[in-house]
Amino acid sequence: MSKLTVEHLSKRYPGGLLALDDVSIEVREGEFLMLVGPSGCGKSTLLNIIAGLEKADEGQVLVNGVPIKGPGPDRSLVFQDGALFPWLSVRQNVEFGLRQAGVAKSERLDRARRVLGRVGLRQFENHAIHELSGGMRQRVALARSLVLEPGIILMDEPFSALDALTREDLYLEMQDLWRDQATTVVFVTHNVREAVTLGDRVILMSARPGRVQEVFDVEIIRPRQIDDVDVARMAQRISTSMKEGPSAAHETAQKTSLLRTPRLRLGDLS
Repeated sequence: MSKLTVEHLSKRYPGGLLALDDVSIEVREGEFLMLVGPSGCGKSTLLNIIAGLEKADEGQVLVNGVPIKGPGPDRSLVFQDGALFPWLSVRQNVEFGLRQAGVAKSERLDRARRVLGRVGLRQFENHAIHELSGGMRQRVALARSLVLEPGIILMDEPFSALDALTREDLYLEMQDLWRDQATTVVFVTHNVREAVTLGDRVILMSARPGRVQEVFDVEIIRPRQIDDVDVARMAQRISTSMKEGPSAAHETAQKTSLLRTPRLRLGDLS
């Protein structure tokens, strides 16, 4: 069953720049979907349209079969820089969305503490944001999304500014959280190995205008680590397709089709 459906989405920016061209994607319930592609291919634009922060010029986005009209509690967005409020404590940041939704104070406290425990920050609930490391801040941002219990979490390169060791720790934690929450995730990244480490499927988008160039199913046993041999091999396949571009991918598909076509025999021509 599709949780999220993107139908024939196109987006132009002022001056006529075509960012997305006829993009269609089906995201299954509970799927961890990764979007990769070269810089400027429209990955973040697509994510913002799904979040309801931007409008498409053509096409539509449906959640559970219903077209979206703008931002909603069924979708939560985690930004690259976390977008935390520096004047609020860790727990207050996590509670912010619940407060806006009118959730009672006692329930806000209980839910915030529960999710902070899940991301390993329960003992830091009263700390200021500036007292945290980059990895801890991203955990707070993730907790702020999880506490709302959305049907879909949208993540825009949330780990790109972190050091390698912190990212690797978060890859394992993210896989555990996703497994336990059974939440649908759409994750934008420029890091192909990251995409293979985390995703059930990887959608490769072409250079501008952004189109779906190729789709890769990732069938590697979890939990995965970024330096696993199978992860490296699949990442290499995707990187090669990215470098070759859509025309090369089309040629490869044609060659494969020709190889599968039975050869004619003389008797077939009579």
